[in-house]
Amino acid sequence: MKTSIGIKEKDTQAVAAILNKLLADEHVLYVKTRNAHWNVEGSDFHAQHLFFEGIYDQLGETIDEIAERVRAIGHYAVGTMKEFLALTQLSEMRHNKNDSQGYIKELLTDFESIIVSLREQIDLVGDTHKDAGTEDFLVGIIEQHEKTAWMLRAHLR
Repeated sequence: MKTSIGIKEKDTQAVAAILNKLLADEHVLYVKTRNAHWNVEGSDFHAQHLFFEGIYDQLGETIDEIAERVRAIGHYAVGTMKEFLALTQLSEMRHNKNDSQGYIKELLTDFESIIVSLREQIDLVGDTHKDAGTEDFLVGIIEQHEKTAWMLRAHLR
């Protein structure tokens, strides 16, 4: 059934593309955070294991909300690893050690990259595509990711 929410089809399609790219970024970040949770080693293992778990739990909720937002505006959410890897701006882990500092630096870079990308999309979503709901939704994700980035930054020496 066609979605009739007061936004033109071409605009919801453009917004869905933005959201699906974000969905891909969030999925890659989720997998990287799970990897850190599973594989971190060192004297700070327990604290970092729990810290990473809290981050990936939040990312899991965010992922679901993004996919549901794509559906709410009348489009389909991407859902395969192939699609995620084709759309994401992030890369896989690059460091060789399983220390918390390496994982934290990598995750911080990714969170900040997503924040910058979202800031670039906000006006496009709200002003150009007239989707105030998604604009507000993205602002919430920015705020949430800024807090996580702060927490990650606070762990660095």
